[in-house]
Amino acid sequence: MLNNEIVLRPRFQLDFEESNEKLLQIFESNYDSDNRFLVKRVDDHVFIKMNENEAHFWSPQLHLEINATDEGSSKLYGLFGPNPTLWTFFIFLHFGIGTIFIIFGIWAYSNWSLNISYIPQITLCMLMVLLWIILYVFGRIGKSKGKEQMQLLYDFMMQKLRNEHIK
Repeated sequence: MLNNEIVLRPRFQLDFEESNEKLLQIFESNYDSDNRFLVKRVDDHVFIKMNENEAHFWSPQLHLEINATDEGSSKLYGLFGPNPTLWTFFIFLHFGIGTIFIIFGIWAYSNWSLNISYIPQITLCMLMVLLWIILYVFGRIGKSKGKEQMQLLYDFMMQKLRNEHIK
């Protein structure tokens, strides 16, 4: 189901002939024979992530939303994403760098319009662009480090769903 290309927050959808409550019950018991995964259910949402022993800084999590569609059938929406704390931290860094870039850009424009040297401000603007590129590269490296665990999370979800269909 998952291809080799890593995209930002990959998504997928699956249709089932069972009710959403029956599918949610599969994940209700957070029992995992390997103890490799932590499963948490909140209403129609299920969060699956690696346990603390297997998790690393770049470990992803799988967010499932299981909605009822018709009488007795349901649709599962899956979304892979980074740890919410890590995601918030990266967004904060991007926002901070963007804000600093704008401030130095305004300062450089003010100095330019006043015929004052604006070289330091332009240099700092270029530094902010360089920092953004470095953050982007770190993000790509992190996604590639989490790819194997993304596949493990997906396989675990499919195994739980298949095992329940066999019963």
